[in-house]
Amino acid sequence: MNIGIIGLGLMGGSLGLALKKLPKKYYIIGYDHNHDHQEEALLLNLVDEISESLEAVKKCDVIVLTIPVDAIIATAQELTDVSSRCTIIDFGSSKAKISQNIPLSIRKNFVTSHPMTGTEKFGPTAAIEALYSNKVMVVCNKERSGVLQKDIAIQLFNDIEAKVVYMDAEEHDRHAAFISHMPHAVSYALAKSVMKQEDPESILALAGGGFRSMSRIAKSSPNMWEDIFRQNKSNLLDSIASFNAELLLCQTMIEEENWDELHEWMREANSLHDIL
Repeated sequence: MNIGIIGLGLMGGSLGLALKKLPKKYYIIGYDHNHDHQEEALLLNLVDEISESLEAVKKCDVIVLTIPVDAIIATAQELTDVSSRCTIIDFGSSKAKISQNIPLSIRKNFVTSHPMTGTEKFGPTAAIEALYSNKVMVVCNKERSGVLQKDIAIQLFNDIEAKVVYMDAEEHDRHAAFISHMPHAVSYALAKSVMKQEDPESILALAGGGFRSMSRIAKSSPNMWEDIFRQNKSNLLDSIASFNAELLLCQTMIEEENWDELHEWMREANSLHDIL
């Protein structure tokens, strides 16, 4: 089965590595608008072959879009002439706008998905063979995908050892705003607030594990996350407002020296890790 991967960064490169463990089943063709990424992907053995044009990728049995969310929508408009048996999978981090903007003529070809995994790194050198192993793969609006396409996508997800979860696109975006998108906004804000107050030497000398963990995702690609914030604007604003309310409550309890109340507030927050 020929797999065309459009976008050879962390997500696409990691997918290529995972599928290349099954060389008798999958042949990987990579495509990226960045020629340096294409060369790196070949050197790192993330793909079997590089395509210089989208037209060649259109002939693949499966096309996987591992590119920013706005680019997924734009690229979908260029795939209207694929075979009726072609399976198109997108890995976008927001789902509703992508689902709404897929041309109707190829809606059955599409399986809209979101792997709940990643790192703050990007580019082909960031690829990790086990990135998807034992991670949740959310499949949205499965009833809008063709039976053949859905079956092929699920088999591929099983082969990379992902755990498939089904969800409505709007529901996904509400949850993702709290669990993924808002934490990125918080991390960027934390990094900005510290950089405005502290000199680099002090940050380097005093930053411990807690700060490094909370600020790690502020290293994530601004190009990718600007697109995600734009597409999921309404849900993201709701989640930021909820976070701000809790932070303001914390500030008020400290100002008013309500230490017992603050202690209980922290204890309740501890229970999150009973779930995780």
